[in-house]
This record gives sequence, C-alpha cells and structure tokens, in this order.
Amino acid sequence: MYGAVIFLVCTLYASALDNGQMLTPPMGWLAWERFRCDIDCVNDPKNCISEKLFMDMADRLSEDGWRELGYVYVNIDDCWSSMDRDKDGRLQADPKRFPSGIKKLAQYMHDRGLKLGIYGDMGTHTCGGYPGTPLEKIELDAQTFADWGVDMFKYDGCYSNATEQEQGYPLMSKALNATGRPIGYSCSWPAYQGGLPPKVNYTQLGEICNLWRNYGDIQDSWDSILSIVDWFFENQDVLIPAAGPGKWNDPDMLIIGDFGLSMEQSRSQMALWAVMAAPLFMSNDLRTISSGARAVLQNEMIISISQDPLGIQGRRILKEKSGVQIFWRPLSENASALLFFSRRTDMPYRYKTSLSKLNYTTGSYKVTDVYTFKTTVLKDSTEFVVSLNPSGVVMWYVSAPAKLNSRLVFRGGPAPASANEDEINYIPAFL
Repeated sequence: MYGAVIFLVCTLYASALDNGQMLTPPMGWLAWERFRCDIDCVNDPKNCISEKLFMDMADRLSEDGWRELGYVYVNIDDCWSSMDRDKDGRLQADPKRFPSGIKKLAQYMHDRGLKLGIYGDMGTHTCGGYPGTPLEKIELDAQTFADWGVDMFKYDGCYSNATEQEQGYPLMSKALNATGRPIGYSCSWPAYQGGLPPKVNYTQLGEICNLWRNYGDIQDSWDSILSIVDWFFENQDVLIPAAGPGKWNDPDMLIIGDFGLSMEQSRSQMALWAVMAAPLFMSNDLRTISSGARAVLQNEMIISISQDPLGIQGRRILKEKSGVQIFWRPLSENASALLFFSRRTDMPYRYKTSLSKLNYTTGSYKVTDVYTFKTTVLKDSTEFVVSLNPSGVVMWYVSAPAKLNSRLVFRGGPAPASANEDEINYIPAFL
C-alpha cells in the first residue's frame, strides 16, 4: 500500500556547482560514438580525429539551424593529443592532426557562436592510451584548457583507482574554477563506481560537477539504449533528486542519424532523453545526416521540454504487462510531459487509458502531440487511445488547468486501475 507521503520539490534538490554553467541540459555534438579513435588521416581524412572534423561539424551546427536550437557545444573526445607533453610539461595537440592547435580551434568555434569541449583522463593514460591528467597535473592542465579558451571539460577515469578518483574529481573542479574562465565540467566518476550509493555520493557530485556519466558507454544499437533506459528508471528514486539546474545525470550520447536505429527508435531515444532531462550531445555525421534524423533532432517542442527551466528529471510512473511504459515529467507553468513507450516488437498496439487513471487532477487539459503537432482538449475522465508502434513512442505536452495550485509534488497515491502494486513508485499529482 502507498501512503500519502509528499516530497516537495524544493526539498529534493541540493545546491549545484556554483559556476553558472549549464542551468539547462547542455546541447551539442560529441565525436566519440560515431568516430571513436580513428587517427588514420592518411587513408581516412574525412573521418579521422582532426581539427578538420571538428571544423566541419562546427560549420554544420552554425549553418544548418542547429545552433539556434541550442546545439552549441562541439566536443573533442579521446585521441586528440600528442603522445608527449611539451617542454613545459603541458598537454599539446597532435601536430599532424591539429596543426593549428586547440586555441585556434576554440576561436573557430567562438567566431561561429559555438563552444569547444575537450577531454582528459585522471589516470596515467586516457582510455585510448594518450597522456592522462593525474593528480599532480590537474592544476597545470586546467590552466592550459582555460588559456586555450576551452568551454567544457570531460574528465574520464581509465587507469585510475577509487582513491585517486575521490581526490581528483573535486580537485579538478576547484582547479577549473580557479582559472576564472567559465568551463562546464563533466565527471565520469559515478560510472567507475557502479553509479549508485553508497559508493556514489550524488550530493557531492552536484556540488562539484555540472554533469556526470552514471552508466556504461552507449553503442550504436537499440539494445544499448534499452539497457541505459532500464538502468536509469529502475534507479530513478536515487537519480531524480540528484539532478537539477547546473547538475545533470548523463545517460550518454544521442545516436540518432547513425546506423543502429530505425526512425521509430530514433524518435523514442529523443523523447526518452528529453523526459530524463539528459544532456543532448549528438554523435553522428552532420555532413550526411538524413532529413528524417534531422527532423527528430531539431524538433523544437521536444527541445523545449528538454530545456525546461525547472530542470526536474522525469520518472517512469507505470509499467504494463502489455509492454507499454508511461513516463511523466513536470514542467514550468503547470505543464507536464507525458510519454507512452512501447517495448513490444510485434505490431502497433492500441493503449487505452485516461488522464485521471494517470493521477491527473480533475479538469480539462490541452494536449499537444510533439511529433504530429496535433492539439486536442481532454477532460481528465475522458478515455482515449494512443497507437504505439513497436519500439515507438507517443509524447504529449500537457497544459495543466489554469486553477491548479502551482506547488508541484511527487505523491504516493492509489495505483492506476491497470497497474499492479509492484509496478508503481510515485504517481504525479498536484496539490
């Protein structure tokens, strides 16, 4: 049985890293999933990790409508550096693949209204075998990144141990802030410690990092997305309180536009990531992306849900035996996002319910489908049917009744009629 235990949102969220960065989930492009550690610029000049690749993506972001939607970061991942530090002990870019240097590459981004992200690792080496940033190099490397004009830093954890991570992640946060340059800080710390308490202290993470990887790397497959979604929502009661403006759980990159997803699955990843208040970092080839994938990634209504200023991560509210799952995210101005997701693989499925069964309070609601843009008005008691394609979603932007109290809560209440007791955590409601 579920009592009327009420958790006010204002008590759920601890203070965030005080650097003024990433008050909504950051958006941009990241090299790793699509281009990995391809350094063969002789035989594969178009796709190798080089300044040309990042300049090409910057051109696409600035010329093809991405920047205006919020996709402003162009992030270098592993395999960018020389195998040796310079004579002063500083990291340096590979001279053949980045002949102009990182500082000029950052300026290239800034001239186009974009930002540059870069990658490092706490261990003796990066995951790809390049020079790491161990404890004794943290201050030097943080200042180097600031001198170059870098806007975001991802700190990985290969070839390091738990003790070094416990020291290094907070030290790097302090060092980045000490440079005086605003640099968003992405930590991989929880992913190396299993992602959950007691090994992971999410209160501390929110005080030192702007975002953090909780789980393993995404791969270009639907199975990979499902494993990430399952882990995040099975652990939602731990993860939701950790997130908020300036501090985000990161389920990893968007693989929309690559090779592993159908269009239905692409729409599903975009919608699920928006419900999770996840960073939206595409890892694809913007030079050749299909019109369908572009339409999904440039969907303004889904982006507005992702970027909602309340910054509250959504939750799964229902798992049906039919394979349908329902997710809910509270939004500003008494609105919400409601997501119906099919885990079925056979055929389109017609799912019947009502807003009152999903614990919406009495009243009329304006409902807009974020992919078809069709709008209707529903009373809470009106039964409706959504048709869900295999591995597909229907996502609604729901405007709340005007007379609702604006105080937003999570409340344990009676389970929806179609649910089993073990399928419900907290159900959304308004006081």
